[in-house]
Amino acid sequence: MSRAFVFPGQGAQTIGMGRDLATAYPAARAVFEEVDEALGEPLSKLIWEGIQDDLTLTENAQPALMATSMAAMRALEAEGVRIDHAAMVAGHSLGEYSALAAAGALSLADCARLLRIRGEAMQRAVPVKEGAMAAILGLDLDTVREVAEEATKGDVCQAANDNDPAQVVVSGHATAVERAVEIAKERGAKRAMLLPVSAPFHCALMQPAAEVMAEALSQVDISAPKVPVVANVTAEAASDPATIRALLVEQVTGAVRWRESVLYMGRQGVEEVWEIGAGKTLSGMVRRIDRSLATRNVGTPDEVAAAAQAITG
Repeated sequence: MSRAFVFPGQGAQTIGMGRDLATAYPAARAVFEEVDEALGEPLSKLIWEGIQDDLTLTENAQPALMATSMAAMRALEAEGVRIDHAAMVAGHSLGEYSALAAAGALSLADCARLLRIRGEAMQRAVPVKEGAMAAILGLDLDTVREVAEEATKGDVCQAANDNDPAQVVVSGHATAVERAVEIAKERGAKRAMLLPVSAPFHCALMQPAAEVMAEALSQVDISAPKVPVVANVTAEAASDPATIRALLVEQVTGAVRWRESVLYMGRQGVEEVWEIGAGKTLSGMVRRIDRSLATRNVGTPDEVAAAAQAITG
């Protein structure tokens, strides 16, 4: 069976995530230790014993979610599952970095440092409360784009995440996003609500963060991934290191084309999608996008063992 490994983005973080993996698998514990060392602080202590509000801060959530995904990946490897058991990998927003690390394109330490820089730069790009994001449920992408355009009125408001056929997220200036919520309701959205995020990700307001990431990414080695990585901004596979570097910069201001990415993977022959790491958000999206795709969650020792059994028998 052809499968893809996918890696979650911000919003999946919970206190205690990955702790069972670290207890059960020395290779998983080593991931958290290496991330702590790369950042020069005990992020693992925050992940396992901290306060949810602190973990949710963008500069903490991003490396924490990557570490948890990579811990699950190392646990899988300890059970005999290799990255090339996947035909391709993908990740939602910051999850694209996890996918690149899993595929051997980025080192774990570089990935942790890049995500800390990315989180801080995204947070600094727009003053607090000046930006916002909102989820629009029940309207398709083209309609949401029309809603965002109507809401702009000189501000920024863009479709930021095309998550699945029934959920598109808009991002931009808070006043414009609030207008978009009201317009979406008038257009017949089932629900339209502001999201509890600290910055307006994946829109033009993130340009200062994109410039920071261009500089940071120029300082790290990117190797050709062992399996193709489906990029958020193109919804197509990329394997060339220079292309991957450019796409990661573009991703800061560009939309996350998740629905199209899943459809692309299906067209490439993928039959099963494994969500590696915290939460079950992506699995739900995958099922809403393409019901023919089987899904599997791999975030606990029991799930790792079951997933390995499915491959190695």
